[in-house]
Order: sequence, then C-alpha cells, then structure tokens
Amino acid sequence: MSFKETIKEKHPKLKQVIVNILSRKIHPRPRIWTRLLINPLFHHRGRGSKVCHRARLDVFPWRKFELGRGAIVEDFAVINNGAGDVIIGEKSRIGIGSVVVGPVQIGARTSLGPHVHIAGFNHTFEDGDRDWNEQGLTYREITIGNECLIGANTSVVAGVHIGDRVQVGAGSTVTKDLPSACVAVGNPARVIKIFNEQTKQWDRV
Repeated sequence: MSFKETIKEKHPKLKQVIVNILSRKIHPRPRIWTRLLINPLFHHRGRGSKVCHRARLDVFPWRKFELGRGAIVEDFAVINNGAGDVIIGEKSRIGIGSVVVGPVQIGARTSLGPHVHIAGFNHTFEDGDRDWNEQGLTYREITIGNECLIGANTSVVAGVHIGDRVQVGAGSTVTKDLPSACVAVGNPARVIKIFNEQTKQWDRV
C-alpha cells in the first residue's frame, strides 16, 4: 500500500487536513503556495514547454501532471488532474478554451482545437432517490495517440482510446475507440476514412 493510500485508509482526518492546506475547501483549486512551491517538486515540464498566462492549471501534487518538451497549453484552457493523472506529450498543443480533466494521456505532436472537452471520469447516478453530489465518480482513462488532430468543439468521453494519426472533425462527440490512421466525424463520431498501408490511399468506410 502506498503512502497516499495509507493516509487515505488509516488516517482520513489527517488526509482531510492535508487536502485543506493544499486546496480550497469550496470550489477546490490548488492554493497559491501549492502552485508555486509544492507542485514544481512533483510535476514535470519539459524544456521549451509553455503554459500561457491566462490558462488555468488546477493541478495537485498527489496526481501526475506532465507536459512534454515543447508542448503548449494555450490561453483559457483548463487542465485538472484532481480525478486522475494528466500526461501531455512533446510538442502537443492544448487549444484555446479547451478542458482536459484526468485521467487523460495525450501522445506527442497531437493538437486539440479550440474548446475541446476531454474528461476521464463520470458522475455516478445509480440511485435516483439520492442527490448525484453524494454518489461519487467513476474513472476511465482516455488515451489519445501521437500526431492526432482533434477538431474544435469536440467532446471525448471517459474510457475512449484514440490511435495514432487520427483526425476528428470539428463538433464531434467521440464515444467509442478509434483506430490509428483514420478520419472520424459526427455525433456520435464514426470513422469515414481509413488509410490503407498497402495502397497508400485513403479508403472510404
């Protein structure tokens, strides 16, 4: 059992004290000393990576946040690792106003257009007699491969795996896995073209 799990299981009150020191109690966000002094000890940012001034990093030291070499998080984007690790590969770009909530893993040289929403969790609502706020979360990691382009205003739901060199059209909702080297569009997104490695041509589906 890890140190974090030990604290959570055996010392729940101590865990809550630590969380309150690092994060705001209402509308949880990392406190300024967490962002400036503690997070840099736990999170990795590659050489030449950039988080634009008006981006919002709601990242906490008890989860991973990695930004690869040369990666960019543009203005008004939101990154949150409170529910799971967020790993962004080298030279990838998180577009203006996009939201990435872990657990999410994004490969190298992948670009999210403006206002893309990616969240690796869902609120549970199994009991219709209870407030959804009291029913917790389910976590399913999202993975997006290398050299992908996710169009503006696209949503990717929890548990989806997207292969390498995939293009997703603007305004799509990705609810199922997408294979490598394909083009997908729509709500829900469906594959319309796959690259044929033998003929080196795009085959329509």
